Amino acid sequence: MSLSHAVIGMFVVGMTLFNSGPASSQNYPSRPIRLVTSEPGGGTDFAARTIALGIAGPLGQLVIVDNRGGGSNIAGEIVTRATADGHTLLVTGGSFWVGPLFRKTTYDPIKGFSPISLLVKSPNILVVNPSVAANSVGDLVALARAKPGALNYASGGIGTSSHLAAELFKYMAGVDIVHIPYKGSGAVNINLIGGQVQLTFATVASVASHIKAGRLKALAVTSAKPSTLVPDLPTVAATVPGYDTGGATAMFASPGTPAAIVSRLNREVVRLLNQADVREKFFNVGVETVGSSPEQLAATVKSEMARLGKVVKDAGIRVD
Repeated sequence: MSLSHAVIGMFVVGMTLFNSGPASSQNYPSRPIRLVTSEPGGGTDFAARTIALGIAGPLGQLVIVDNRGGGSNIAGEIVTRATADGHTLLVTGGSFWVGPLFRKTTYDPIKGFSPISLLVKSPNILVVNPSVAANSVGDLVALARAKPGALNYASGGIGTSSHLAAELFKYMAGVDIVHIPYKGSGAVNINLIGGQVQLTFATVASVASHIKAGRLKALAVTSAKPSTLVPDLPTVAATVPGYDTGGATAMFASPGTPAAIVSRLNREVVRLLNQADVREKFFNVGVETVGSSPEQLAATVKSEMARLGKVVKDAGIRVD
């Protein structure tokens, strides 16, 4: 082989390698996309199905929801090990990045994924039994400080959003309130209405009817700013500065997914979440749409893990 032919051959191979990344991104998606998520029926599943239906047309491919039991551990493991081509995605709740703080997981929520977008957020409501002598967060803090350990709070289980919201409240307000864990919000509401426990941090959807009927008393919303879901409620942060918590759902891809594919997915997801009918669909189930950039989602994950990590350690929360 002459030198000129060798140089030409090397040039062709080099250009092929150079163009392989952009070409694959330009052809994306080349087959159906799989959204791996939690078991059917919950809020995360609802978000995944809404997103799947909304982005399938613009992407020109079928988008399949793949429900998996076992919490975020199994779904996270599937996606972190998938080929980094944007055809296997994760739609998951905040337990995905908070869970590793108090239990063993098979994935790293920061290094093991490519963030796409924070999809929706759902603040909790601080509610008490009507017999509790507190009509504001300030009243509740004063009552708890006057009688340490006398008040009980209910949660849907160890490590749930309601549990962590209450522990963050205890940590930041400097109060002693006893944790009574239950299995699910249904049991929490029954015992809260019955007076076996005095307060909880509940989702808007789970307690709205009870508040309206006077069976429960709402004191505040847990988001940093007032929520459009419950516009008449003040924030916990108005009394406990810096307090901010709630549920969240986000989308991730496998680690190393090309930036062009992440950008394409982010663009389609944000476009969908900004549609009035989609915002209303989520609003009707007690959820607010977000639609963040990948960088904003990454920052959220890191800050939440750092902030709640202190609470988890201080409270000694651990799930074996």
